Amino acid sequence: MNRRLPLTPVTTSRPGTQTRLSGYTTLRLGGPATRFIEATTAREVVDAVRAADEAGEPLLVLGGGSNVLIGDDGFDGTVVHIASKGVGMDCTAAGSVQLTAEAGENWDSVVAQTVSSGLGGLECLSGIPGLVGATPVQNVGAYGVEVAEVLVSVDLLDRASGEVRTLTPDELGLAYRTSVLKNTDRAVVLRVRFQLADSGLSAPIRYAELANTLGVAPGERVPVDRVRQSVLDLRRGKGMVLDPDDHDTWSAGSFFTNPVLGEPQLGEVLDRIRARVGDDVRIPQYPGGKLSAAWLIERAGFEKGYPGPGGRAALSHSHTLALTNRGTATTEDILALAREVRDGVYSAFGVELAAEPVFIGCAL
Repeated sequence: MNRRLPLTPVTTSRPGTQTRLSGYTTLRLGGPATRFIEATTAREVVDAVRAADEAGEPLLVLGGGSNVLIGDDGFDGTVVHIASKGVGMDCTAAGSVQLTAEAGENWDSVVAQTVSSGLGGLECLSGIPGLVGATPVQNVGAYGVEVAEVLVSVDLLDRASGEVRTLTPDELGLAYRTSVLKNTDRAVVLRVRFQLADSGLSAPIRYAELANTLGVAPGERVPVDRVRQSVLDLRRGKGMVLDPDDHDTWSAGSFFTNPVLGEPQLGEVLDRIRARVGDDVRIPQYPGGKLSAAWLIERAGFEKGYPGPGGRAALSHSHTLALTNRGTATTEDILALAREVRDGVYSAFGVELAAEPVFIGCAL
């Protein structure tokens, strides 16, 4: 479905002022924007993006800032901050509810609302920072569940045509932590729809750590509120629930994705790991040739709390996948630590870790 919306006014920063983007990212990093627009409805998002595109201006669309690393020099152009609100629920079939959420809604607040309504499907994705609009772009996943499993459709602005389109999961090309929308600026998500179960029970518990915490066997279903609480407890233990007073949460979440290796590289890497850490050490492996990035980082010599140059950035004291701002870090401090970890893992095991955040005005 394609449609074009009329223009409406939006709120922008005052002439002569610059908004620092560090106030809009979970790493608390990022220099100023030349022009900053707060778009509070889907229509305002469309209008602001279309206006910038038609004027040929550099444009950055910013959501919750939880999966982005912005350079210290900021962004020389227009930043549109998505702040649209609205959540709706519709019964679509017996035992099934379709949830529609605007892109600017806080993701965890939406998950909490589904759990309080007794809807199953999103509970394992509790505590993930950011906005609803980012979830299909990243194909957000945690504790054995991915957005792809419950996604119905996405409304988005096609920047090339200026039209609003509705795409299905197949058209989005969802895969492990990615989609056709990731690392491209050709479209802007406006709202997202999910299909959830009206049973009060979770999706089957697949993740071993979560199953152990809940005291159930893999594959069992559990009341959604129990699952949400257990997931939040696990994430807090890893510094993965935002807390302004805890610098271990001043991060972009997992900075590196788990590497997925094909044959014969997987066999070669496993041999190299055993040669370094010993034949009797259990190597965490997942289906499809996936290895644990956190495990590799630790075995390469980077322990929890490992500091970068000057100590302004460091690995989280709770989880080695998170690179954190200890309060006075710059973006370049985070990048220096990320390069050291990436190069150290490659030197030790021959595995090149891929970064998960989106880089704006900087590069790894």
